Parts: sequence; C-alpha cells; structure tokens
Amino acid sequence: MYFATWIRKIRIEDYQYELPDERIARYPLPERSASKLLIWNNKSIVDDRYANLMSHLPRHAVLVFNNTRVVPVRLVFQHKNGARIEVFCLEPDLNQTPSEAMQQTQRVVWNCLIGRKSKWKEDRLKLTFPQGQLIANLLESPADTFRIEFEWSPAEWSFAEILKAIGEMPIPPYLKRASEPEDVVRYQTVFATNDGSVAAPTASLHFTPELFESTKDHGIETKFLTLHVGAGTFKPVKSETLDGHTMHAEWMDISINLLESLLQAYLAQRPIFSVGTTSLRTLESIYWMGVKCILNPTISESELQLKQWDAYELPQHLKIEEALQHLMEWLKRQEIDRLAIQTAILITPSYTCRTITGLLTNFHQPASTLLLLIASVVGEDWKTIYQHALNNGYRFLSYGDGSLLFNSRRCD
Repeated sequence: MYFATWIRKIRIEDYQYELPDERIARYPLPERSASKLLIWNNKSIVDDRYANLMSHLPRHAVLVFNNTRVVPVRLVFQHKNGARIEVFCLEPDLNQTPSEAMQQTQRVVWNCLIGRKSKWKEDRLKLTFPQGQLIANLLESPADTFRIEFEWSPAEWSFAEILKAIGEMPIPPYLKRASEPEDVVRYQTVFATNDGSVAAPTASLHFTPELFESTKDHGIETKFLTLHVGAGTFKPVKSETLDGHTMHAEWMDISINLLESLLQAYLAQRPIFSVGTTSLRTLESIYWMGVKCILNPTISESELQLKQWDAYELPQHLKIEEALQHLMEWLKRQEIDRLAIQTAILITPSYTCRTITGLLTNFHQPASTLLLLIASVVGEDWKTIYQHALNNGYRFLSYGDGSLLFNSRRCD
C-alpha cells in the first residue's frame, strides 16, 4: 500500500487567505486577452498581459485545452401563484454521460438543485416558450439533490436545444448577480465544442482567436481534451481536514489520437502546459488510468474510473510514457477509439504532477480544492504568488486575471 495516511489530515485552514470582496471580478474585461498575467518561474515573478503569453512559453511547447461547452442549465419556472422556482441541472441520471444526456430527445432525467423548493406544491411544473413547452416532474430525492424528469415539445429537439432556448447561464454564485446576456458569450471559451459543463474552464476564457493564431508563429502546438465541469467545482471544503471532504466525480472524454499525440510529445521531451485546472486533472487522471492498466491489463471500465484517493494508493514510480502506452493498448483491446469515463481525482499539496511543465490558471477561492491543486504545482510559494497578486491589483476568480505557473515539483 502506497497511501500516506497523513495526506488525509492536511488542514484546510492552512490554505486560507484574505480575499477582499472588491477584488472579485464581477464582470469580464471588454477584451479577453487584456487580462493581467502573473508569471511564476524559478521563484521569480513577472507581471504582464495575456496578450503577450507566447513570449513567456518555450518554443515547441504544447498547450492542452479543455473544449467543454457550458450549457445554460439554470431553469426558472413560474408557479401559478407567482412564486419563482429555480432548477439547476447538476448531472444526468442513470450513468449517462453529459454529452449523451444533452443529445436525448423527448425526455430525460437529471439530478438537480431546487431553489425555493417549498413553493413546489404539485408534481409538475410547466415552462412555455414560443416553440413549445418544458414540463418538470419531481421524482424522489436522493441525498442532497432532486431527481427530475423533463419532457418537452417539440419532442424531436435535443435537451441541449431546449436548454439553449430557455435556460440561463450558470454563472458562479460568488459573482452575486443574475446572469446577463453578455455571459452567454463571455462565460464560454471561443473554442467550446462539447456540451456538458455547468461551469467554464476559466483559464481558457482569456484566449482570443488572435491569441490562438499566434501559437503557430511560436511553434506551439494546441491539443484538446474534454472534462465536463460539475457544480462540485464551487463546493467549499467545510471539513477541518481533507479526509472529511468528498470530491464529486466528473466526466472526461479522451480519444486514442490524443493519447498518441501526447505520447509523441513526451517522447520528444516537449514542454506540456495545461490550460486550466480541469485540463490538469484530466491529464493526471489519464496517467493514473494508465498505471491501472499496467497493473491489470484486463481491468474493467468501472475499475478504471479514478476514485478520490487512488493516486495515493497506486505505485508512484511509473513513467508517463509507459502509462500512456498501456492505456492505448487497453483501448485497442476494447476495440474503441475514445473513452468517456469519470474521475474524482483529488490533487493535494503533497501530490507531484507527472504530466506538465506548467499550468495556466486563474486565482482561486480561499480554502478550496483548486487552491490545494495550485500548491501541488508551486508548493508553499502559493502564498507569495497570491500576496503579490493582491498587492498589485490582480482581479480574482472566474472573470479575473490569470497566472502562468511553472511546475517546480515535477516528477520526471
């Protein structure tokens, strides 16, 4: 057993900092790439703008993006007595992937949160719109969510089309405002492709088509994977130590072509940069799934899923190239060319990232799992980085500024 018991005892209070309310960016800047960029490399800090990102990356680097698309999953029903009832679609039921559930026609079941639940007196709520209607049927209530069956007309429409017609963008609760028309465009990356997220991969919000185009001039390659971001990304850590916190599983979608191209990049010793924490969690999950395939070449898909503590219980010495090769071989034996699977990986300050040279990311909430992840990349220097950002006018959280953090703790 390779698990270090003390990891569970990491104290959340050690990852607190004072974030003044006025430093939270309520709205995006008019120009995406005008955001400030803090570069941390070898314990030195440089202040710049996202528009100049390429000048801070090594030539022939690889940028890995999450191409998930945020879906307007917030639905507002009006009770006949005038009460407003808000339904927030969290995740599909019956082990469907978000992509599958979004393509469902006629009816679908989702696990949801309900605002003003006490006002929902009857079994069904109805929401009409010019082209048709959506009916919500309240089923049972497992744990802290509610199962709701949605049915609609036109029946040939997909659930994604229904949501895009009548849903509202699920902007983060810490913005403390209602969703506005601008959020439909700005709380979405310019390359978003696969419907399924309830939150944006915010590090990528800074990228413009022009910034993408500039990667070619610097010999930088771009690659895309998918991790559908769940509402758990906003879930605060309420326990005193990590062992009391449960990570919500999220769906990732990767292709064998991506794995092959990543393998070639690692073999060529090209620097890999993850654009966002969701891309990093996916890359590290790929590594550990490959480790599982090394240990058990006939492993089932359900066993391949990554649980919260798996990364601390598996062997720690295996190389990323070997892990990728074995995961590709497993896919070939299954006669599939892509894999949609859940990961609940928890990256803690004690964790060593195997897959990246650096990370592009925004500035995160105090005492959050995202801040713990940052500490895995830069160690205790996260305090220096965040204090510098606070002292120098950086804007925080989803619509805020960003940072380029070189991985000082990589295991080669």
